[in-house]
Amino acid sequence: MKQHLVITIEREYGSGGRLLGKALSEELGIPYYDDEIIRAASEHAAVGEKYFRLHDEKPGKRLFGQARDVVGKPRLAGNITHPDNLFRFEAETIREMADKGSCIFIGRSADFVLDATEFGDFVSLFVYCDMVNKMRRVMEVDGVDANEAMARIQKINRQRREYCRYFTGNNWGDPMLYDLPLNTTHLTIPETAELVKTYLRLRGLLKA
Repeated sequence: MKQHLVITIEREYGSGGRLLGKALSEELGIPYYDDEIIRAASEHAAVGEKYFRLHDEKPGKRLFGQARDVVGKPRLAGNITHPDNLFRFEAETIREMADKGSCIFIGRSADFVLDATEFGDFVSLFVYCDMVNKMRRVMEVDGVDANEAMARIQKINRQRREYCRYFTGNNWGDPMLYDLPLNTTHLTIPETAELVKTYLRLRGLLKA
């Protein structure tokens, strides 16, 4: 494996993106960061974790045309719990984690954060699948019925789409934004992990 390998995973709710991240973490032997980003950012900012969770992967609110710098240095005074400022703290945390060594990031627009700050090579993935499989997975994992599964999928994916647009200006899920879009409709998580590893080998990032 490349000495310093960073993978970012954006994912539709119910597509198995989080499970893929865990599988790759185990197979590649590198850290996996999901909720850990929130906890680390809270400690870094000395701001209650509840504020980060309240705005986790949700868009903020701003006036039309309002200028902002979401990857600059966070404010340490004033309205430090504004969503833009919380994003800056998370961005700093993501960069620090990436600088320390190989790792995998789940969501939080980590691909945008690393690209915007000219981080070295990283591999960006987007995981998606058809609605039937998303619903099946959400029903199994969350223990809800079909109607509730559908409602959660629609709500959370809408929030993630708006979060991406608000903080990055990009269209979440646009295949041009990612190194490897992955459709898990007809693949198991282990099979998808193998596909990712094959891609990494072809890129020279993982030994054959």
